[in-house]
Amino acid sequence: MTALAAPLRVFSRHWLVYRRTWRGSIVIGLVNPLLFLTGIGIGIGKLIDTNAGGVHGVAYLSWLAPGILAASAMQLAFITAGFSVFQESAPLGSYPSAAATPLSSTDILVGHQFFAAYRIALLSAGFVLVQIVIGAAVSTWGALLSVLAACLTGLAFSGLVAAWAVTVTRFATIQTIFRIVIQPLYLLSGTFFPLSVAPGWLQKAAYLSPLWHGVELCRALSLGTLTATQLLVHGGILLLLAAAGLLCARVTYRRRLHQ
Repeated sequence: MTALAAPLRVFSRHWLVYRRTWRGSIVIGLVNPLLFLTGIGIGIGKLIDTNAGGVHGVAYLSWLAPGILAASAMQLAFITAGFSVFQESAPLGSYPSAAATPLSSTDILVGHQFFAAYRIALLSAGFVLVQIVIGAAVSTWGALLSVLAACLTGLAFSGLVAAWAVTVTRFATIQTIFRIVIQPLYLLSGTFFPLSVAPGWLQKAAYLSPLWHGVELCRALSLGTLTATQLLVHGGILLLLAAAGLLCARVTYRRRLHQ
């Protein structure tokens, strides 16, 4: 058995379940972001473009789209690694049963993370295709590559969230964190407006957010303005967070599933 064979079995289980439930996830993963894109990007965007000449010389729709892409990836990561991990690690979930087989806790973790990346990539690709079709992408190739940046943004959250969620015993705790952390990050990380117009304290707080790095990376790719420095800084921080999340999750998964 190769090193990836066991995690891929876990992935296949999540994929088979997803095949039967994907229609419900489309609303949060694709429909909601597209409603934001069309309602705010096209509707309010016309006013911004007319009165202010866009954002930094770019049409508001083109500026907004990659921000929504990154924010949606974060939200999907939380749903897959927060709500889903909590349910799967419960007594009637799949984790306890899987832990009783030759699968290790790391196999279970990595397989679920593979599925999180797959789900984020799939729905992000659908969003980017719409973005290209309606002319919101300044750089078509850059927009396509932003799918990878969105996946990296999601993984920067999913490992850390999974490491925490597998220890949670109350569903209300997951819901609370979603409301008081994830939703504000969605709104206040440079997704809908430039941070330069925000109060100084909010700017400093946003710069500490992994989502801000994801938004900047996706936006630079989609607008065709990515520099080597941006790639190293934003991409490097997201990659480090993804790796740190996996390391932390290995510990918490082992404690929860083999206690």
